[in-house]
Amino acid sequence: MSSKLIRGTFILTLGTMISKMLGLFYVIPFTRIVGLQGTQLYQYSYIPYTIFISIATAGIPLAVSKFIAKYNALEEYAVGRKLFKSGLVVMMCTGIVSFLALYFSAPLLSTGKDLPAEDITSVIRAVSFALIIVPFMSMIRGFFQGHQSMGPSAVSQVVEQVVRIVFVIAGAYVILKFLDGNTVDAVRAATFAAFVGAVGGLFVLGWYWVKRKPGLDVLLEKDKGTVDISLKEMYKEILIYAAPFVLVGIANPLFQFIDQLTFERALVAIGSSKKAAGEAFSILNFQSHKLVIIPVSLATAFSLTLVPSITKAFVENDRKSLNRQLNQTFQVLLFLTLPAAAGLSLLAEPFYTVFYGHMELGTEVLRMYAPVAILFSLYAVTAAILQGINQQKWTILSLLTGLLVKFALNIPLVKLFETDGAILATSLGYSSAIVINLIVIKVFSKYKFRLVVRRSLLIVIFGALMLAVTAGIYKLLTAFLSPASEMQSLIIIFICALAGGTVYFYFSFKTRLIYYLFGEKVDRLLGKLRLRA
Repeated sequence: MSSKLIRGTFILTLGTMISKMLGLFYVIPFTRIVGLQGTQLYQYSYIPYTIFISIATAGIPLAVSKFIAKYNALEEYAVGRKLFKSGLVVMMCTGIVSFLALYFSAPLLSTGKDLPAEDITSVIRAVSFALIIVPFMSMIRGFFQGHQSMGPSAVSQVVEQVVRIVFVIAGAYVILKFLDGNTVDAVRAATFAAFVGAVGGLFVLGWYWVKRKPGLDVLLEKDKGTVDISLKEMYKEILIYAAPFVLVGIANPLFQFIDQLTFERALVAIGSSKKAAGEAFSILNFQSHKLVIIPVSLATAFSLTLVPSITKAFVENDRKSLNRQLNQTFQVLLFLTLPAAAGLSLLAEPFYTVFYGHMELGTEVLRMYAPVAILFSLYAVTAAILQGINQQKWTILSLLTGLLVKFALNIPLVKLFETDGAILATSLGYSSAIVINLIVIKVFSKYKFRLVVRRSLLIVIFGALMLAVTAGIYKLLTAFLSPASEMQSLIIIFICALAGGTVYFYFSFKTRLIYYLFGEKVDRLLGKLRLRA
């Protein structure tokens, strides 16, 4: 792999991680500005928006970049430019259709909730405008990535997120504090921020296009002109490649959408008030979910970097290399996700307090929900592996099975266990999908799980030791520090995380497990930190 591609991949990964982190931390001031009811209203709009945007764009940058890179390697640069020009028109039409579909379906999506339907409708319609621009942007990002230019995508993602967050916080604050508006007005502005952020991201991409077009035109002059491929064939190839990423991209929003349709009704049916049911929905699918996604993002980012080598080994029928890559992928995933999820569950009370203020229900929900991060990560990675071994069609079966399990069990489990029931239904749904993915991986790659099972037991033991030490320190600290205080919660989190991390990595180094997973990268890192003995 060229150093340019490695550097580009690092830049894109870094940009994505920065964007995700920004998307997490803005909820601290936003929740304090609009309150629990405001975040509830915000989430009612963002779940359907996420589904629509995933369908309209998920996989497009990757699919377009793969297509363009393929023909650039053959020095058929005109093919990629042809796709780009027609693709901009197609994605503009896709965006407009998606916008109209969400805008006019808003009243239908707003029924049966705790809050007034007209308020939810107005908020959904405010966020729908972003659909006009985002698909168009995804095509431009894919074009740049196809030329191994990751900077435009990374920078535009970060700028888009920064502009959106500034508008979310500033807009909500100004409306409530200076313009005498209400919570609905503030949330409407916050959701419209998705459109404003998209304009910022598009401006960055436009600047990069103007700057780099001369160099791209030079490549066009070198075009061999020996390949004539129709637009129909182009889009067929792109859709085949993008479809699995669409399914993976909408999996989580679809699970949340099932909660949006059934969760509050089930709670009301067992005697809960509509207001309490709505607040519980917000705590589950906005506040807690934002925190649970942290270990998922970190683990999958590391694990998915190994998928290209899985693809290469499978295509070359190198079973030994394929097994090694699969072993490493699963182990890295569990090594990173398990302690993070376990630690988040143990420290649920101070974590929730730091982000949203102290709340007993929020603490309980986060404590139960945090371990589900492991399932989120496993699903994303196993689905990506199916792509790597050319069995992506099975992602349709696994996702539909998972959604069916969630839909069938959600209402009865919520009636039995309230909010914990929705978490359990999500866990069972994802587990079903993961089991199907693992069976397909085993059958088609002839992969044996023995080594992963053994190493997983070792990781679980180290995690248990970490939890035991952290739990002891947590109990000691809470004797004189209160997890109901934001500042004291920060101190608790810092000390406990430091102690737990030290224990976990000590055993990982002592048994050389970390070397088996990350190889020479560990020595390089230690050398840079001047910790090598």
